[in-house]
Amino acid sequence: MDTLLLTGADVLALVSMDDCIGAVEQAFREFAEGRLHAGLLSTHAERGAFHIKTSTFGRYFAAKLNANFPANPAAHGLPTIQGVIMLADAATGVPLAILDSIEVTVLRTAAATAVAAKYLARRDSRTATIVGCGRQGVAQLAALVRVLPIERVSAIDSDAGRATAYAAAMTARLGVEVRAADAIAPADVLVTCTPASRPFVRELARGSFVAAVGADNPQKCEIAPEAMRDAVVIADVLDQCATIGDLRAAIAAGAMTREDVRAELGAIIAGRAIGRRSEDETIIFDSTGAGFQDAAAASLAYERALERGAGTRWRTA
Repeated sequence: MDTLLLTGADVLALVSMDDCIGAVEQAFREFAEGRLHAGLLSTHAERGAFHIKTSTFGRYFAAKLNANFPANPAAHGLPTIQGVIMLADAATGVPLAILDSIEVTVLRTAAATAVAAKYLARRDSRTATIVGCGRQGVAQLAALVRVLPIERVSAIDSDAGRATAYAAAMTARLGVEVRAADAIAPADVLVTCTPASRPFVRELARGSFVAAVGADNPQKCEIAPEAMRDAVVIADVLDQCATIGDLRAAIAAGAMTREDVRAELGAIIAGRAIGRRSEDETIIFDSTGAGFQDAAAASLAYERALERGAGTRWRTA
């Protein structure tokens, strides 16, 4: 029996951002309808963390093992995120594919922001701020412009040189005005995708949409509890956000309870809950990353690989 091996380069060649946005939106809808489930096991290490996320999607089961070590690029010249995804037939358990998880993680995380923005941001949103100008920051902006009429972008990073390089590269790539900035200024859309362990966002523009992406383990936090309290909060997976997201920090600080969260994103997509109720509402999407997002993106990559004869076949039996 053959198992398909797909590298990060294979994934990028097979799955476009538009493809991934569509697949992730469908996964959120099916999650809300109870047709699939998200599982998470997280283990903290001295300089990072390991996550195992699982889910079914259609006829597939996916399990992703990711290592997240923020100091890797500077200390070792290695990626922050490394890992693999195993895709199996959900009916028989047959291993179908092993995928490098880096590109899948980057794509599906940005796609989730785009899906949330589609349902929660004001439709006339034209300004954005990206905090964190690494690979995820690149993907986040590339996804946002697929769903919103973004024209001007501020780029912020702890490394000023990286923000400047990001601004030049993204201006050329997307044809929008991107400028490096020193501080967060009011914008229609704010995306935070950093490894911060202390909150740095304390005030939010009225009517804005915020995608809080960085807090994917209990040691991370980007949005101050009082900012969470004063906004409408939408979770990707409520149980998970209450455990590892910015919601966790708000609950721990006594600023919020689980019951203060308006809805999960999937429920809004499925028409079971209301997202934005007025133009003045400030909405935070607590994005911790769910296994069903990985399963959706990985299964799409696998099916495209079969169609195009891509990847490397590995005889397992």
